[in-house]
Amino acid sequence: MFTQDFKDLVKHKIEHNSQRILSIFQWTIAGILIGLGVGAFSSAFGLSMRYVISARENHPWFVYFLPVGAIVITFIYNKILRVKDNGTNTVIAAIQSDKHLPARLAPLIFVATLITHLVGGSAGREGAALQMGGALGNGFARILKLSDTDRKTMIMCGMSAAFSALFGTPMAAAIFSMEVISVGIMHYSALAPCVLSSLVGRWVAIQFGLRAEEYLIPDIPKFTFNTTISIVAFSILCGLVSILFCAIMHYFEGFISNKLKNPYIKALIGGTSVLVLTLIVGEQTYNSTGSAIIASCFTGASIGMGAFLLKIIFTTLTLSCGYKGGEIVPTLFIGATFGAAFGPLLGMPASLSAAVGMGALFCGVTNCPITSLLICFELFGYDAMPYFLISVAFSYWVSGYFGLYKSQKIVYSKYRSNYIDKHVK
Repeated sequence: MFTQDFKDLVKHKIEHNSQRILSIFQWTIAGILIGLGVGAFSSAFGLSMRYVISARENHPWFVYFLPVGAIVITFIYNKILRVKDNGTNTVIAAIQSDKHLPARLAPLIFVATLITHLVGGSAGREGAALQMGGALGNGFARILKLSDTDRKTMIMCGMSAAFSALFGTPMAAAIFSMEVISVGIMHYSALAPCVLSSLVGRWVAIQFGLRAEEYLIPDIPKFTFNTTISIVAFSILCGLVSILFCAIMHYFEGFISNKLKNPYIKALIGGTSVLVLTLIVGEQTYNSTGSAIIASCFTGASIGMGAFLLKIIFTTLTLSCGYKGGEIVPTLFIGATFGAAFGPLLGMPASLSAAVGMGALFCGVTNCPITSLLICFELFGYDAMPYFLISVAFSYWVSGYFGLYKSQKIVYSKYRSNYIDKHVK
């Protein structure tokens, strides 16, 4: 009797370990394959983005096609996607539930984002990457006929690979897709596949010549009681700015959708508004990604007090009227310009406050403190670690339950260990 029980136990252990080893092997292969496929697709997108942005900068008159671009994008989505598109929210909802994520979303967001930047819409590229990666990951899962649970992991792997390939921050990319879904919990079962996808995706991007963004902080003051007070005060301001950005975005999206039911009229009016605003400003500083302005915040360039507000307005108009792209690079622009302009008023070096502003704003609008911290490390290095740590923590607190992605859930309270399970505002 004892011998038979022992044999059954050994057999059970062997079967269990065999299944676990097989699962590890399968997800290792899946993570690598998604990294290769999504990395190549995202790299092609990155190179195309580089080309269209250069074309617009060399031909500033492209901006006069802003209304046309919005109408063309609206037409493409209405004719091909044929379902309501909520941007990154669509990908988040597909992971949270069994909602369908069309594979055709990947080429659509690819083309639409290129059009947006060609004519000068104010948007990013990483938001588009998350949608492309998620759609491609979902497509892989459908081809392999995976279960709903495994399909969600594949979507997260695709998001990590695309984010890493385009932004050059593989640590942050691996964590972001797991952290952004539900605030307060992490989908750790997807950790290893997302890490593999992120690293492989970045490797592919390097082969295509896509370099990572890096910013130098030339002046990092000693971390003292006085600098701690300054960074806390600045972080609180960043949290408030993140609320402002999210509130304006959501309010205007709802307002324009209620007032303009016809999507083509909305595209025409929205595109014309972005064009008029560009002409009033008199320059194209706030169009497209604005990466050059972000870089200038670290070189001692003078940044106006209203630069961050103008970027909020440009981005709100762009993403509310039919253009496609993302909110992440505009968020970094807002954080960098706000930091460079207001940080020195609190006694902080402009370059340090620009870096802190980027990390704090990203945390405030995405509710992803770990990802925000990793982004700071990968973009700016570790020398200013205490400043990043405090700024991310306080921005996370102050931003409350606001966020850019309405599909995102706050599972546990930011202030107590309470289960609340509510969508962001």
